[in-house]
Amino acid sequence: MQGRVEDIFIAESGGAPMKRVAEIMAIADAGLEGDRYMQHTGYWSATDECQVTLIEKEALELIDRETNLHACNGEHRRNIVVAGLSLAEIVHCRFSIGEAVFEYDRPRPPCSYIQSITQPGMTRALSGGRGGICARVVKSGKIRVHDPICVLKDSSVPSTE
Repeated sequence: MQGRVEDIFIAESGGAPMKRVAEIMAIADAGLEGDRYMQHTGYWSATDECQVTLIEKEALELIDRETNLHACNGEHRRNIVVAGLSLAEIVHCRFSIGEAVFEYDRPRPPCSYIQSITQPGMTRALSGGRGGICARVVKSGKIRVHDPICVLKDSSVPSTE
């Protein structure tokens, strides 16, 4: 199974607009360079911080088609948009994106805060398994738009859920 990176987004601080980037450094045990959660300035930094968040492009396109919301330009507030890969396939796995290695951490369900800074209805639209996942950076490296996402052999991560 293999997907690819469709988009990469970061925000400098909690509530700041998401900024689309073509490439970024993933830093082991920290997150994405310049992102709010690596800098511990995100809305959830004190209570529920994720190093990196991923979401499926297909889920965002479905939201755009089925609602009057716009979800494909960073409104989802997730870092990496993946295409051609169900995130359910990488639960409890290690995987590579470009030069970096990540491991699944936990699901990332949406919260009511997300719609307070985007659009009313965004929390509901991202519910039902569409909210994405959190991942930890295991090995630093550069990631780029269109990089492949590959599950690593013998990469099972013990469940903490």
